[in-house]
Amino acid sequence: MLRIAICDDSADARDSLRLQLEKILMEETEEIVYEFSTGAGAVRWLEHHPGEIDLLFLDVEMTGVSGMAAAEAIRRFDTGLIIVFVTGYADYVFDGYKVNALDYIIKPAGAERLLEVLRRVRVQLAQKKKEMYLMKNAEGTFRFPISAIDYFYSDRRKVVCVCGGKEYPFYAKLDAVEQELSGRFVRIHQRYLVNPQQITRIGTDRVAVADKELPISRALKEEAVKSLARAMLM
Repeated sequence: MLRIAICDDSADARDSLRLQLEKILMEETEEIVYEFSTGAGAVRWLEHHPGEIDLLFLDVEMTGVSGMAAAEAIRRFDTGLIIVFVTGYADYVFDGYKVNALDYIIKPAGAERLLEVLRRVRVQLAQKKKEMYLMKNAEGTFRFPISAIDYFYSDRRKVVCVCGGKEYPFYAKLDAVEQELSGRFVRIHQRYLVNPQQITRIGTDRVAVADKELPISRALKEEAVKSLARAMLM
C-alpha cells in the first residue's frame, strides 16, 4: 500500500496534480488519502499521525509556512517520510538535499515525470518494508521503523506500542506481536516485549528503556538477560 498526500495552497494546483496521479496509480494498492492547503496544517497533522503517509507531494512556494520550512519541521520528527517537492522554478532543486527530498517536479506535472518518480518511490518502499512495523487503531494507520520502537506492553485486549515517548494502542495479542517481529524483540515479562537496541541498563530484576524501568519476570529472567546482553553487544 502506497498512501499519498498533497500539500499546496492552490486548490487548482492540488486538483491538477491529483488528476494526473489518479491516471497512473495502481488502483488496488495506491491512493491519495489526504490533501493540505497550508504547510502549517500538514506539519501539525503529520506530527500526530506518524507513519500514516508514505509520500508527500509538497509545494515549495506557499504563503505562510513555505514548503521548505514545512519540510524542515517535518524532518525534526519524521526522517522516513518520502518528500517530493513540486515547484514552478528549478532554483530550489539543491535546497532539497537539506531535507533529504527524494525529487523535484516542475509544475505543471506531467504523467510521464510523475510515473518516473513513483517508480523510485515504489523501489524505496519495498526496501523499507521489512524494516517497518504496521499497526492500525481508531486514529488511523501507523508505520514505525522497527529500530525506533522502544517496547510493547499488553493492556487487557490491547497492545500498546511505545515509540518516541508516545503510546499507540491497538487490538492485538502480545504473543502475536512477538511472533511477527521474529526474535528482534525480547520478552522480559508476560506483559512486556522490549527492543534490545533501546535498552540503556540491565538490572537484577529490571531494565531501563525510554526513561522507564520495566520489570523482568522470574520465569523469563535467565533467557531474557542473555538475549538482551547479546543484542546490546552486537
